[in-house]
Amino acid sequence: MIMKQRTINNIVSIEGYGLHTGKKSKVTLCPADANEGIYFVRTDKETSPCVRAVADNVTDTARGTTSSENQVSVSTIEHLMATLFAYGIDNIRIEINNEEIPILDGSAKYWTELIEQVGIKEIDAEKKFWEIKQPIHYVSEDGTTEYWALPSSTFSVTSTIDFNSELIGTQMAELKNIESFKQEFAKCRTFVFLSEVSMLIDNNLIKGGDLDNAIVFADKPLTEETTNKIANFFNKNKDEVKVEHGVINTIKLQYHNEPARHKLLDFMGDISLVCPNIKGHFVVMRPGHRNNTNFAKQLRKDMDITNYVPVYDPNKEPIFDIMEIRKRLPHRFPMLMIDKIIEVGEEYIIGLKNVTANEDFFNGHFPQEPVMPGVLVVEALGQAGGMFVLKDAKDGEQWNTYFMKFEEVKFRNKVVPGDTLLLKVQQLEPIRRGIIKMKGTAFVGSKICVEATMMAMVTKQ
Repeated sequence: MIMKQRTINNIVSIEGYGLHTGKKSKVTLCPADANEGIYFVRTDKETSPCVRAVADNVTDTARGTTSSENQVSVSTIEHLMATLFAYGIDNIRIEINNEEIPILDGSAKYWTELIEQVGIKEIDAEKKFWEIKQPIHYVSEDGTTEYWALPSSTFSVTSTIDFNSELIGTQMAELKNIESFKQEFAKCRTFVFLSEVSMLIDNNLIKGGDLDNAIVFADKPLTEETTNKIANFFNKNKDEVKVEHGVINTIKLQYHNEPARHKLLDFMGDISLVCPNIKGHFVVMRPGHRNNTNFAKQLRKDMDITNYVPVYDPNKEPIFDIMEIRKRLPHRFPMLMIDKIIEVGEEYIIGLKNVTANEDFFNGHFPQEPVMPGVLVVEALGQAGGMFVLKDAKDGEQWNTYFMKFEEVKFRNKVVPGDTLLLKVQQLEPIRRGIIKMKGTAFVGSKICVEATMMAMVTKQ
């Protein structure tokens, strides 16, 4: 059954204070059309600039997730994003008159209520899913955080946290069905340790914090000096600042593993920046915003590369035919491995090679079972990369592309006579000092045959 894209029925607004800035802001959720995506609009700015909710736009993860674009930012977006992800909303315009999403009660509870208040409607456009096809592993630079994305027909998460504190210790939370988000996770609040509160206050943060919108764990003795400092900062009576069951407020934990559940909520908000709809099982150990979003950026690159299966229409005129390719590449028989370029984008190119039984290399590889050598498929990807680099060059014959490095080369399926080999190459980093990094994927039909990360230097002859 084809699933349809979703947005909300009507406009709805909510007001509150930013956790760190303490500024009051108004957030207005507005319906959006098909394929508009999820994006923020800073209505306090003269031109109302937009910030798309995608992993590539994440610029800061200190105590929350901040997304930036068009010289403006929106911070603490994770609880709202987790809610939109849980409700399968693909398209929505989020207007905000300040730089920070209000913290509300420190959970996603009010966002779920807001969405259900106006309801959800389907749009006459097919919902786009990204499905994990093979295990993807990520380890943080310091080795303390680890992520696995595993194939699954639905979205699910198993998350483990491990703090060096008897108050929390090691906890696990599991979301088996995304429909359980509202009941089991949305109301779980953010948390902080008492030892961190003074530092946050001294660093001019948590201006919008309150003992009612965060769980404060007393990981050290509550001295009279600290009590006075907290009471004054949060505008509380001194008698209200007390420890009950290791928590400095009168609100009891809703679950014994509420911190783990909230970390899972945060992870959902951050991973939604990859794609609004994901099919996969995630195993997450010691998550945090910085590593969540680094993992999301890696997944988004993989999604951009593998989720787009090139389609070849032989009736469509090529962007570059073989004569144009010869003007840009120095390769000739038997080493010219591209027949035409069928699609060109700002950051990618798609080439084509028709593999026939007359290829010279089939004489020896192998006479009884002809298979195109994997190294030649990699060479074809390299030539497609060369065409990407020189696609706009009017004097292409005066330039050469020399490959410096091939990494993460994976051979997944055979290429045999009769196959139409589609070569997709995507730019991973801007060209710096004549050096470019690219990701190449070779397809036959919808099957990935070869993948490789390539680095090349462009020089003039």
